[in-house]
Amino acid sequence: MLITMIGLGGCGSKDKEGKATQSLASVNGKDITIHQLNEELTRANVPPAQQEAAKKQILQSLIDRQLLETKAIKAKVDRDPNVMQAIERAKSQIIAQAYIQSLVSAVAKPTRAEVEDYYQKHPETFSERKLAEMKQLLVDSRQVNDALKEVLKSAKSLDEVANWMDANNIQYDRGEISRSLAEMPADLASRLRDARKGQLFVISMGSRTMLILMESIKNSPIALDTAAPQIEQYLLNQKRKDAGEAELARLRSEAKIEYINQDDKPSEIEKSQEKPTSNSDMEHGVSGLK
Repeated sequence: MLITMIGLGGCGSKDKEGKATQSLASVNGKDITIHQLNEELTRANVPPAQQEAAKKQILQSLIDRQLLETKAIKAKVDRDPNVMQAIERAKSQIIAQAYIQSLVSAVAKPTRAEVEDYYQKHPETFSERKLAEMKQLLVDSRQVNDALKEVLKSAKSLDEVANWMDANNIQYDRGEISRSLAEMPADLASRLRDARKGQLFVISMGSRTMLILMESIKNSPIALDTAAPQIEQYLLNQKRKDAGEAELARLRSEAKIEYINQDDKPSEIEKSQEKPTSNSDMEHGVSGLK
């Protein structure tokens, strides 16, 4: 019995010691732990060089949060129907997201052969990549009136257009841009590919309008080894997306789903419609490669 008591006493001491090393502060008897702090650091995406300075600020925020939570519970705020509904919604989202995350984390990385196949099938993005180098004026679309349109028809240079806008007190932003044709909408890429040096284009973007002067179209290929990491990540993301959608489709097919209001039930056409797919994520990622 004595040996048992000594053994239990030793375990209790270690438990207290372990708890003490994990606890950073205590607020009215409620511990704030290193795990809570590390989670907040991760969520805030604090760079390593700034973490030491951020730890003190985050710890104070955790203390403030604990004080407010304790006061709120005493005031029975947590029993408010709206708060209870928000808690349940957050809980549901967290559990569902955790399940999907566990599912997609098991998806295998793309093989080298898959990466090479994607590279070969998209020469416009990689091996035959072309860059359009342009000068631009960005103007409020409300300023694109008939007078400006007439100037654009006869202008020989972007400077001529800029001078006219200066004289007419029209504000604009000026710059130079270099874009891969693969990043652009197909109709615009087609127009620019065949454009001559010095040709002017007007591109409407809703509330803003771009006045573009073509400088040049040049070859800017990207080697397989350079593009491989981004291709691999893109394909992995696509596989994970497909896995998540396939699991949802499976769960729906196995479930008994009943709509109280039949107007909420999707039609056969809506159910058969496929979501549009695009390489835009890959193309924008590749735009940063030189």
